[in-house]
Amino acid sequence: MAKVNRARSTSPPDGGWGWMIVAGCFLVTICTRAVTRCISIFFVDFQTYFSQDYAQTAWIHSIVDCVTMLCGLGFALCYSPAIAMVGKYFSRRKALAYGISMSGSGIGIFILAPVVQLLIEQFSWRGALLILGGFVLNLCVCGALMRPITLKDDQTTSEQNHVCRTETQGFQRASPSSTWTKEWVQTCLCGSLQQEYNFLLMSDFVVLAISVLFMAYGCSPLFVYMVPYALSIGVSHQQAAFLMSILGVIDIIGNITFGWLTDRRCLKNYQYICYLFAIGMDGLCYLCLPMLQSLPLLVPFACTFGYFDGAYVTLIPVVTAEIVGTTSLSSALGVVYFLHAVPYLVSPPIAGWLVDTTGSYTAAFLLCGFSMIFSSVLLGFARLAKKMRKTQLQFLAKESDPKLQLWTNGSVAFSVARELDQKDGESVAIAMLGSNPA
Repeated sequence: MAKVNRARSTSPPDGGWGWMIVAGCFLVTICTRAVTRCISIFFVDFQTYFSQDYAQTAWIHSIVDCVTMLCGLGFALCYSPAIAMVGKYFSRRKALAYGISMSGSGIGIFILAPVVQLLIEQFSWRGALLILGGFVLNLCVCGALMRPITLKDDQTTSEQNHVCRTETQGFQRASPSSTWTKEWVQTCLCGSLQQEYNFLLMSDFVVLAISVLFMAYGCSPLFVYMVPYALSIGVSHQQAAFLMSILGVIDIIGNITFGWLTDRRCLKNYQYICYLFAIGMDGLCYLCLPMLQSLPLLVPFACTFGYFDGAYVTLIPVVTAEIVGTTSLSSALGVVYFLHAVPYLVSPPIAGWLVDTTGSYTAAFLLCGFSMIFSSVLLGFARLAKKMRKTQLQFLAKESDPKLQLWTNGSVAFSVARELDQKDGESVAIAMLGSNPA
């Protein structure tokens, strides 16, 4: 067996170069999520230029988001690895680090929304897209900041995989056509895949995955139809872009403050509940949106929705890490963001079809709101059921504990440990031996 080269094992530093990783992830979210969400500003121009309805035009934004989450193409090669790297470098300050990293989306929207509107007015939508493309090239700089780190759990897994690969290569050289060698190779490969993706069989992760589907369906259409909806109720183009800027800057506040708050000792153990609360609040905001028919009413909506949008986005990696652990975090996040793909693809066109069919945005917004509320309620019931089952198992274990004997004398219940019975038995035996020396 070849000697295994051991990389230096370390725990998350919670600082140091980790803050550069946070800065890189911050820039990545600006160049990916912020740019994607600002495509809604192009919506009316696309619709006018190509003479298409809402449902057809919405496919532009849907395909961008879907391909980002579904394939290893484009933004996906930057977004998921950058988020996973933050989880590798932080443990105690993980929520705060993710809050700062994910706030890039809000800051990007706050800055880019009015800038993009200005670029469209000056250079048309084609020139604006060309300039945005040049801006996105800064992702190459972000990639240069990502320095790998090996943790203790990763080291153990890496050693096991290395041993498996080494043994497999040795067997293949010794007898490349042997049936036993082929079976060994297949066993090693299956073992490695099972170890990497065993979280897929965890009931908690399955429930999280289902809830993500409904949450992703609800969150996407607003960033497509916010500007068109504002224009439909008489808001000007600049004011509509201003609403997107408000949404972005409050999103930043939600990212950072919610991350900081949930890192406090009083809320550290309730990050899962905070995540559910944030998703549910966004769903309620959706339900109120059709009643808001003026700019002064849309501003509070943008503030509330933006804050809780930033809040739950920050906690997605934290909740995922709580369920699967840090060793499988990268793969688990890949699956979670992969699950965003289908809802991102279908929800804006479905919302557009509802707008075309009903002539208003009410049905589209209500469907999104109920979808997000269902996502929150599903996770809440799952956590409640898990706690009830855990309590029941603890009670049954207590009932069946051989060290604990219970009996009733009238209305008084006595509990005596078996150790006391054993001591009493030993005392009786000694007394009997003392009285009968023979």
